[in-house]
Amino acid sequence: MDFLKPLIALLAIVNPIGVVPFFIHFTQHLSREERQRTIRISSLAAFLVIAISSVAGLKIIEFFGISIASFQVGGGLLLLISALNMLNAQPAESRAKDVDDGQAKADSGSSIAVVPLTIPLLTGPATISTMVIYAEKTRSFWEHAALVGYGVVIGVATYLAFSASGRIAKVLGQTGINVMTRLMGLILAAMAVELLQDGLLKLFPVLGSHLAR
Repeated sequence: MDFLKPLIALLAIVNPIGVVPFFIHFTQHLSREERQRTIRISSLAAFLVIAISSVAGLKIIEFFGISIASFQVGGGLLLLISALNMLNAQPAESRAKDVDDGQAKADSGSSIAVVPLTIPLLTGPATISTMVIYAEKTRSFWEHAALVGYGVVIGVATYLAFSASGRIAKVLGQTGINVMTRLMGLILAAMAVELLQDGLLKLFPVLGSHLAR
C-alpha cells in the first residue's frame, strides 16, 4: 500500500478549510467557550470516524445491513435539509436562541459539532468508503496503525481550520457572513443532490437507464 495515498485522499475528501464557512454559519450565535467546545468535539469526532472506519468500518456496515449507497441517500437528505435552512435564512443554531438554559445551549453546540459538521460535512460516505477500501489493502499491523494515525492528522487539521474561523468572520462581517451563508447553502444543496443521485443509482440501477435516454 502506498504510504501517502490514503492521507492525500483523506485531506482532499475531508477538506476542513472548505467546511469553515459552514462552521461559521452554525456557530455564529454561540459564545467563545461553546465555540471552542464545538471545535474540540468536531476534531475528536472526525478522528473517531476515520479510526473506527479503518479498523471496523466494513464489519459495522455489514452488521447493521447498511450499504454505502443507503448511507449516501441518508447523508444527502440531511445535507439537503441543512441547505434549505441556509437558503431560507433559518440557521440550524436558531433552536439554541430560544433556550434560556446555558447548558442546553452548550449541548446544542455539541450536537452541531457531530451533525452536520462532522457527519456528513467533514466525514461522509466518501470518507468511510475510502478508509474501508484502504483498510482492505493493508498487509501488516503497522499499515493499519498508519491509517488510524491519519485520523489524528485530520483531527488536528480540523482543529486548526476551525480555530481560524474567528479571524475569517471578523474580516467578512455580518453582511459578508449572510451572503456567504446563502452561497454556501446553494453549494450544499448541489452537493446533497449529487449524494442522493449517486446513492439512488446504486440502490436502483434501473434509474440510470432512464436517465441515459
